[in-house]
Formats: sequence, structure tokens, C-alpha cells
Amino acid sequence: MSLARENAESAGERASFWSILAIFTKLGLTSFGGPIAHLGYFRDEFIARRRWMSEAGYADLVALAQFLPGPASSQVGFAIGLMRGGFLGGLAAWIGFTLPSALALILFAYGAAGLTGPLAEQILHGLKIVAVAVVAQAVWGMARSLCPDAERATIAVAAILIIAFVGGSVGQITAILLGAAAGLAIAGRLSWQAAAAAGDMMSGGRAPVSRALGVFLLILAGLLLAGLPLLTKLSGGSQDVALFDAFYRAGALVFGGGHVVLPLLRESVVDAGWVTPDAFMAGYGAAQAVPGPLFTFAAYLGFVAGPAPNGWAGAAIALVAVFLPGLLLIAGALPYWDGLRQFTWARAAMAGINAAVVGVLGAALYDPVWTSAILSLKDFALAVIAFVLLMAWKAPPWLVVVATALGAAVFAQIP
Repeated sequence: MSLARENAESAGERASFWSILAIFTKLGLTSFGGPIAHLGYFRDEFIARRRWMSEAGYADLVALAQFLPGPASSQVGFAIGLMRGGFLGGLAAWIGFTLPSALALILFAYGAAGLTGPLAEQILHGLKIVAVAVVAQAVWGMARSLCPDAERATIAVAAILIIAFVGGSVGQITAILLGAAAGLAIAGRLSWQAAAAAGDMMSGGRAPVSRALGVFLLILAGLLLAGLPLLTKLSGGSQDVALFDAFYRAGALVFGGGHVVLPLLRESVVDAGWVTPDAFMAGYGAAQAVPGPLFTFAAYLGFVAGPAPNGWAGAAIALVAVFLPGLLLIAGALPYWDGLRQFTWARAAMAGINAAVVGVLGAALYDPVWTSAILSLKDFALAVIAFVLLMAWKAPPWLVVVATALGAAVFAQIP
């Protein structure tokens, strides 16, 4: 991309469906490492490279996604596409980021893309290692911008402590709420520029969602959650409706996304007798080897489920259903989130929330990103190399992903 084009983009030029689709397809093909790592890839693409958003605006969006049920990284990506290209832009972002891993898992269901053997395991481990570097880069960059003073650095540390002792989505939401309270408490010591920066969601463009439409989307999300079980009964137990209901419920009742959705999915499809336990675990293992959101595991489950609809129709139903509640909620909440930031007290709260988000990401850098990837000094060395490539050499993330995956396979052969 030329410098002139990037400058035009950063100035607020709306992006087309196809350009957003291309950007998110690249991310969907290269974003390994789970939702926290995905947020790191997004930050590199849309803040460091394209300058579509400010650090504070991005942290605001991440905080909103943490509050809402659904896959956090997919919600953030959908919102970015929505704000940059309208509803078609949001659709392009979701398609591009979601379809690569969904198609890979369907191919696995066909038996054409299984990853087995020592070499495949070493490459998979390398993909976990590169996630450490990506998340570390995001935490470092956001900390420099969003925690520039002792007060906000302390909020970030407090968020880490809360997550260490509370854990899970409850710990994340508690940390963000206390970050907001702390921001209000220190508002008098924040410069106007710092507080105002917390309200800068976008360098150009706003979500094309009115407050009336936002209310409609939020109500629709709730009505579907309450009404789909009733519709299943009224339809005489239609398997099409039951399948959509099961996956919609799983997507609507989980906070943070990622691995948290697995117990709900297992209850929905294994306990119901639609998918065998062995098939479920095989698909879960394959889901670790593909980039993009783990929620695309639903496509595999819909494909192998029985009775019909299954195959491609079942995969499509399950995939749309599991993502739909999270996308409805983020789109419905955006106009109210945007309006809140116009008040001085809200901007002070945002400054505290942004600092807490840095702490939340910092805690996630350790667990699950670091603990699942860094198992030896060799792993640590490879993670440092990837980090230096990203930070100092400004290497493209996809290239660092490939290099680290291959590097892990090479390092494994060295005694």
C-alpha cells in the first residue's frame, strides 16, 4: 500500500467491502494464538500500520467487548469493519476473519487436513510461541500510551492482581469496573489531553448505528435467546431450529470467547447425542492448529452432527448461530458507548478502563499465552527473536508467524 493511500485511510476515508475483506482475510489466515493474540494482530494492523484508530479508542473497544458475551476478538474486528465501512464493512470483516479457519476445520472433517506426527506438533508449538511475541508487543505499545503516569500504571498492576486472585471472565469484568472507578477518583490529576484522548474512538468515521437501531439490535438478541427454545417446541422439534438454538445459546452465554465456549458446545452437541465424544475431541484438537477465532469450531460440529441438517448446511447454521449474538450485541451497544464518552466524567472513567485493559492483557500474556507456549529456554529464545523481529525490525506479522513455526521445528532437532 502506498503512503498516500495509508494517509487517506488514516484521515477517515471509508474503506470498500473488498478492501476490508482482503485485510481481514489476511488476518484470518495468519492470526494464530487465541483471542488475546488476535487483539495483538489487530492492534498492529489498525493502529501501528494503518492508523485507523488511536490506542485509547482501541482499548475502549476491547473493554466494551470484554463486557459483552461472545467472541471478543471477532466482536472487535466486526466493530472495526462496521465503523470503517458500514454494515457491509462489518460483514466483510467477519467473513474474512472467520471463513479461513471454518473452511480448514471442515476440510479436517473430510479427513483431508489432519495434523499428526512430531513435525506437525512442533510447528503447532511454534505458533503458540509467536503468540507470546504478538501479545507482548501489544501490551508494551498499549502500556506506553495508556499508562504514562504512576496512577494509571498502578491501575494496570491492580488489574493484574484482581485477575490473579479472582480469574476468569468475572476477574476481567471486575478489573475493568474498578479501573473505571479509579479513573473517576484520579480525574483531577489527569491532564485534559489524557482524559480526552480516552474518548477518541476513531481517527475517522463512526458506526452507522443510531440509538433506535441499537435498541432494536439489543432487543433482537434477547428475543432470540428467549424465543428460540419456544420456537423449537412449536416447530415439533425441528432439527434445523434446534441446531440453531443450541449454537446461538452457546454464543450468547459465554464471556471472553475462546476456550470458555467449549463446555457449552459439548453440552449442546455431545450430551444431545448429535456428535460423539471422540469426534468432538478430534475437532477440538484440529481447532488448535488453525488461525482465527476458536468459535469456528462450531462449523466442524455442525458439519459432523447428526441427524440432518449436517454437512455444509449444518456447518453454515452452526457458524452463523454461534457468532450472531455477539455481533448483535456489539453493534447495538456501540452508539451508547460512543455517547457516554462525550461526558468529562466518562472520559476520566475511560482513562481508568484503558489502564485496566492493559493489565487484563498483561495477565493474559502470562496465562494462557506464556504458560502454554514457553516450556524451555529454547522456547523463550525463539519468542524473544519473534519479539525483536516485530518491534525492532518491523517485520510483517505473517512473516514472523511462518518463521517462528519453522524455527520451532528446527530448534526441536537441536539437542
